[in-house]
Amino acid sequence: MSAIDSPRAALRAPVASASLAVLFAVSFCHLLNDVMQSLLVAIYPMLKANYRLDFWQIGLLTMAFQITASLLQPFIGHYTDKRPVPYSTSMGMGSTFAGLILLAFTSSYLGLLMGAALVGVGSAIFHPESSRIARLSSGGRHGFAQSLFQLGGNFGTAIGPLAAAFVVVPHGQPSLAWFAAIALLAMAILWKVGEWASSATPKRKSGIAGAGLIHSRGRTAVALAVLALLTFSKNIYTASFSSFYTFYAIHEFGVSVQASQLMLFAFLAASAVGTILGGLYGDRFGPKVVIWFSIVGALPFSLALPYADLTWTVILSVIIGLILSSAFPAIVVFAQEIIPGRVGMISGIFFGAAFGIAGIAAGVLGLVADAKGVAYVYEICSFLPLLGLLTVFLPGTDRSECDNVKTA
Repeated sequence: MSAIDSPRAALRAPVASASLAVLFAVSFCHLLNDVMQSLLVAIYPMLKANYRLDFWQIGLLTMAFQITASLLQPFIGHYTDKRPVPYSTSMGMGSTFAGLILLAFTSSYLGLLMGAALVGVGSAIFHPESSRIARLSSGGRHGFAQSLFQLGGNFGTAIGPLAAAFVVVPHGQPSLAWFAAIALLAMAILWKVGEWASSATPKRKSGIAGAGLIHSRGRTAVALAVLALLTFSKNIYTASFSSFYTFYAIHEFGVSVQASQLMLFAFLAASAVGTILGGLYGDRFGPKVVIWFSIVGALPFSLALPYADLTWTVILSVIIGLILSSAFPAIVVFAQEIIPGRVGMISGIFFGAAFGIAGIAAGVLGLVADAKGVAYVYEICSFLPLLGLLTVFLPGTDRSECDNVKTA
């Protein structure tokens, strides 16, 4: 038996009892979670007008959410790798519930920041453990499970602008409280999912969680650094859309607020489709192939976007969302494969820390938008997919390409 087979076999032991119903349940709760999170971003134009905010203050709201989530996620993931806490996902929804209530009824900018931070705490608790449960219920199809889990989140993010356009904008900021009922629904579902995960989670033996690196520590560290940079570039570019695309559409093409939110929905919906395709093709061709295609493949379209008219802006944004989003399931699975047994920590890093960097970028891009105009944001961000060339430094995950393969 090889050194890499032993820990993987231990980790895949629960596959026989995996439940597709649980995978769909946790993915659906990811949808609900991200609907609630994306409401904040979707109502930025309304908040900007009601509170007379500058672009840097819009960016700071994004930072309050994303940095709060990112700082906690890796630590929560590291803890749950050693001691899984399946019911924590339900508890995390309680923080999201509180954040929505505060966002609905606050009358100050500080209240908006605190509400965004509470929603971020809920995200930090939800993602690492729910990602672990998704993998646990995968039946061995890790790419498919990761993409389906992320698909729920992407669809939730895409639905958010529609909910804002047809509910929050017509009925005002207090209508955010209506969506707090979604948090209660998610808490109930996740409690049942937690019951399944408690019985399905294998007892950890000493050394399993951290054993069996398939490459040397140095090569593994380089690979993680490259994967993190690729994720940062993708998420920074995505942050430019989630935070400023509606403003760009309104300013450049004179569309209405609702029309701009429908444009954002088109980008996010395409991202959702790209996510599931990335997982399916990652299982078939390997995650490294998908990473190459996804990030570098988006480059010609991102370079063309700042110079397109309204029709081509919509078309290009859909293509970019479709291609670029396919990378993330492959990146997460790739990282989980080269560090077996650290599913929660890896999920925390890539869902958390990476989004935190994107949050910081949103603040910086807000300053750029104030100084140079929102169109300039897309001119400088169009070069970000060039970082996809760093994929050349990624090692393989096949046995013939592994450093630490030994036979017993």
